[in-house]
Amino acid sequence: MNTNILTTRQAEELHKAIIAYLTANNLSNTVSALRSELNLGEDVFDPATAKKYEGLLEKKWTSVVRLQKKIMDLESRNSTLQSELENSTPTSRQNKDPVAWLPKSPARHTLQSHRNPITCVAFHPVFSSLASGSEDQTIKIWDWELGELERTIKGHTKAVLDVDFGGPRGNTLLASCSSDLTIKLWDPSDDYKNIRTLPGHDHSVSAVRFIPSGVAGGTGNLLVSASRDKTLRIWDVSTGYCVKTLRGHAEWVRDVCPSIDGRFILSTSDDYTGRLWDVSIPNPEPKTTLIGHEHVVLCCAIAPAAAYPHLAAMAGIKKPPATSAVEFMATGSRDKTIRLWDARGTCIKILVGHDNWVRGLVFHPGGKYLLSVADDYTLRCWDLTQEGRCVKTIGDAHGHFVQCIRWAPSIVKDVPAVNGEGANGESNGTPRKAAGAAGAGGEGQIRCVIATGSVDLNVRIFAN
Repeated sequence: MNTNILTTRQAEELHKAIIAYLTANNLSNTVSALRSELNLGEDVFDPATAKKYEGLLEKKWTSVVRLQKKIMDLESRNSTLQSELENSTPTSRQNKDPVAWLPKSPARHTLQSHRNPITCVAFHPVFSSLASGSEDQTIKIWDWELGELERTIKGHTKAVLDVDFGGPRGNTLLASCSSDLTIKLWDPSDDYKNIRTLPGHDHSVSAVRFIPSGVAGGTGNLLVSASRDKTLRIWDVSTGYCVKTLRGHAEWVRDVCPSIDGRFILSTSDDYTGRLWDVSIPNPEPKTTLIGHEHVVLCCAIAPAAAYPHLAAMAGIKKPPATSAVEFMATGSRDKTIRLWDARGTCIKILVGHDNWVRGLVFHPGGKYLLSVADDYTLRCWDLTQEGRCVKTIGDAHGHFVQCIRWAPSIVKDVPAVNGEGANGESNGTPRKAAGAAGAGGEGQIRCVIATGSVDLNVRIFAN
């Protein structure tokens, strides 16, 4: 044995550890041979001393393996950071420019109080309030700036599956939906009192979103819900009536995202499709069906106008489309991929990188990135100016499946309300007027704040 690497003392220790290991494994002939070659008689290395060395070799061995793994992890983290550095704009500029801001670890706040997995989060359009819903049947309201719990709302009798803030301008409501088949409306200005319960779905209600009041004559009073009963329903929150039922999906409808003008609704389902509906007509039918995913489609997002130039380039269109509210969309699936689509239903790109079900999507209001969360515990940032390349992965976003992500609504400078649309003309955390989007009126100032929720019982706030 070449013991030059070891000092005499270290070599002796190693020999004793080897003898102890062989003894413990009843290899007595080998032990005798080794003892005689090393001149380690019972007088030098008696059973009591041998006891001291028992298990030492195994301990060292496992810690070496553990350290090797740790080194490999650190090397891969190092190379990720290295590539981020190479791809990023100078840090000082990036931090100051909200359009280029991306979340980074560690999170600013980790909010803990739920007793079961967190299914959904939603930001108040004006105040620094965040709602989170959980399988523990409660909704919790947090101050995301301070990282403090403000209150716990009880009322649902089964898991809360989605929450959203919205409603008429200056009269923001919180909507929630649950496996208990109901949708509930809560009034933040009156201690989150339950002001209405909307029954009507025949199975779990998986998603709920307020429909922005961009359509002429829109009041901001409409709400859309998606359910395991295979339908979507549109409700008038002021009366509590269901005004339209959308039928077309063949299975459980998982997610829904309204366009910023309130005219279109994008939905995804267990039937492996996404569907785009024009809800401005009396009997809405799917305008476009998105076909291509190979498993349940869990989440969707509609691209803000600020993303059009990048997505148009990806789609091979010379000139970005004139601003219609829905030109491009994204869907995420249990097939572990994210697909980008144009309004005709053509898949323009498949984003591959997540190692498990994709659970949540949100476009960066600046239009340059798409963010996703998944059951692989990560949050990923895809650069739409680089063909959708994954330029950042927060590998330790959570300690378990990440089930939801929302971007804080942009701060809307005081502008005259258009058809009652105001600070809360938001959909899926996308501002009413994306920064850089065409169109008159005050443009929203991007807030660099993101919330995520996980099966690890934590809500995390990533903020600049």
